[in-house]
Formats: sequence, structure tokens, C-alpha cells
Amino acid sequence: MTTERIRRPLVDPRQEASPGAAPCALRHGEASASPLRILLSEGSSTSAREAITVLGMQGHHVEVCDPNPCCLGRFSRLVRRFHRCPGLGIDPVGYVTFLLEILARRRFDILLPIHEQGYVLSKTREAIENHVAVALPSHAAYQKAHSKASFSRLLSVLDLPQPRTLLFRTREDVAALDCFPLMLKAATGTASRAVWLVKKPHELAAAVEELARDGAFAGDIVAQEFIDAPVEHAQAVFSHGRLLGMHAYRQIARGAGGGDAVKESVHRPLVREHLTRIGEHLNWHGALSVDYLALGENDVRYIDCNPRLVEPMNALLAGHDLLNLLLQVTRGASPEPLAPCRAGVRTHLALQALLGCAMRTRSRLELLRECRRLLMRTGIYEGSEEELTPLRIDWPSVIPTVVAAAWLLIRPKAAEQLANKGWGSHLLNSESIRIIEGWNGSPA
Repeated sequence: MTTERIRRPLVDPRQEASPGAAPCALRHGEASASPLRILLSEGSSTSAREAITVLGMQGHHVEVCDPNPCCLGRFSRLVRRFHRCPGLGIDPVGYVTFLLEILARRRFDILLPIHEQGYVLSKTREAIENHVAVALPSHAAYQKAHSKASFSRLLSVLDLPQPRTLLFRTREDVAALDCFPLMLKAATGTASRAVWLVKKPHELAAAVEELARDGAFAGDIVAQEFIDAPVEHAQAVFSHGRLLGMHAYRQIARGAGGGDAVKESVHRPLVREHLTRIGEHLNWHGALSVDYLALGENDVRYIDCNPRLVEPMNALLAGHDLLNLLLQVTRGASPEPLAPCRAGVRTHLALQALLGCAMRTRSRLELLRECRRLLMRTGIYEGSEEELTPLRIDWPSVIPTVVAAAWLLIRPKAAEQLANKGWGSHLLNSESIRIIEGWNGSPA
């Protein structure tokens, strides 16, 4: 099913924005001299929503594939067309078949794997490249970055720092753990899916039961030392193993699912050095992001890897247009590496902030106070820019946040239910990964 958007995109998005709306984004996101036709692999994630904003502001023609007709990407004047597709997590064969049919029928310059769809696209890259340009490493390299267990092994091979880590395969071995607190992780999972902070034996037993229900013991289970330290993230773009641009930011406030409600850009030369080594070792091509614990200026511990560009707006506002860099790499260009961007640039996602507040407090009064802080830009939001809902540029983008806020004020306990909507059929699971790995280069 394909649904044409009723509203036309902005001819020049810069003319629609008032002087007070995201000035840094407007300065760095100028309209492209050669607009591209771009297809996003999904539209449900916050990363996809931010990519839509950046690409639309630059004048590109953006279309979106997603199984959810009410995904975040539908609420945008910057999306030319929406394609409702099978869910990757439910029907990976159907998803790839649908995508190949769209690419054969409609002309695109770039396919942008904005989330976990890169896993299946790297497996079928040759078939994809018959129709469109896409920046992805080999499937073997993608697997090493995507799996928490494989990424831990990669860190060991490269002698890069991580918390003390053990890998297990059996339920009995995991159930016998007795060193608390610890982090328990399935090999695959996004945000807080399949990740537990275990403080007591009964919490371990509950986590083991859930791992068993999800079939996680078909792969490795990661048990890591718990370290109470600030969480930071770094995102980078590579061209055949060469690092071209990197941006790092610290989590100031936590939202739903472990996501960032408020973040602030930082300089991390050591992380840049480490990412350079990872990219060279994997011959990485495209985008790659890592999560780490910052114990000090020159002391970090890597805890996760995401083989994609996660929420690119903070980087753009700090002076790094990593998304444009990724487009250049996808089209085969060899741009010069970007210089370090500005530190201290603070941004927030109101939707994440409200969900996080509701999960922590379950209080209408606290939610109202959080709404006031967001609207008045006080407290941790002082001097911060909104990432997800560029109201003056793309007014429909604010609809999901307004609806969520109203629903949370009526029923604060609904926060988990609303957050879980972001973990839909557009994401991988252990069964869809098993199906994809059974293919010999392309779906049967």
C-alpha cells in the first residue's frame, strides 16, 4: 500500500522559519544545490524524524517506508510520500521484497538505512545497489557492530576499554551469577529492550525468564560489571574504513527506554582515536555510533554500538552536518574530514522528557511542572534547542508530543505503553535475525 502525501513540501524551507526557530539548524542546513531523491528505511524512530527535518530543510525529496501508518515520520510537511511496508521484525522477506519493488518502480538517488534495517540491507546489498546508492559495510562487519556480544569481542581484539564482561550461552550459567549489581544483556536489542540492571537475585531470576521467553539463549548473553558513571554517545561517518567526521555528546537527562531527553555536545579526542581504529579494523562504510561511560577526560568504557547515525540534530546544531557527510559518502564522494565542532551545545527531545518524567514520578503535578520547564526553557532546558519538533518549520511534527502530553496528564501510568509503541515491527528480533541469516545473499 502506498499513500500519497496531501501536503506539498516546502519549496524553500528557510523562508518558512521565523528568526527565532532553530537558528543554528537553519545556518548549517541550507538548501542543497542538487536536491536528491531519498528513501528512508523506516519512519518510527527519533533518528528518522530528525533526519526528515535535516533533509527536508536542505531541499531534498524525502519518502519514507514504515509498517506503522501513524509513525513519527507521517507527521511532517517535509515527507513527499509514505509507503506502508511489511514489518522487518515480523516479515523480513516481505520487507525486502517490498523495498526492492519500490526501488525498481520509483527513481531514488539514495536509500538511507536510518535504523536496524541496515542489518538486512547489508545482507542484500548487491540487490539493493542494482537500483540505488546505499552506504553500508559488509554484512560480517555489520554483525560485529550490531551484536552486543560480538562488539565486546571486537573491543577485546582491539584492546579497547569496556566494563569487565563475561559471555554465557546457557540459562544455568546466567542464573548462577552472584556478583551484584550487574548489567545483563541479550546479544541484540535496541535501547532498553533486552537490557537489565540486576541488583538482587530475584531480579536476576526475572531477567533470565524473560531472556528464555525471547529465545535469547540461542545466542550469547552478556554480563557486565555495573559502573555508575555519566553516559555519553559518539557518532561517526566513515568512507571505506576512513573516519571523516565524529560528534560526541553527554546524556544530561534520561528519557524513555534509556534514550536521551537532554544532551550536550562534548570534545572527546580519545573516543575519536578509538573510533578510527574500529572503523579501520572493520573497513566500515557509512555511519556508526557508540555508547560509553565517561569516567574521566581520558577514561572511557564502551558499552554498546549502533551501526547507524543516531539522532543527528545535536551534531548539526554544534556545527557538524553528519547527515550531509553521509549522503556524500553514499554517492561515492571523498570529502575532507570535518574539524571538531563546538562543545557545550545543549538540545532536548520534549517527547522523551515527558515520557521519562511520567515513568519516574507517575505524577500529574510533576508532569505539569516539566511541561512548564519545557515551554519556558528553564532548569536543564535553559539555552537548549528542541530536536524532534521544529514547530515553526514543520508544524505537524509537534502533534505526537501534544497527544502524548495530553494522554500522560490523563493517565501518567500510560508512559510505558506509549514508549513501547516505538519498539514496533520495524525493528529486528531474534526470530527475524534467524530468518535473515538463513538467506544466501538474498531472500528466497
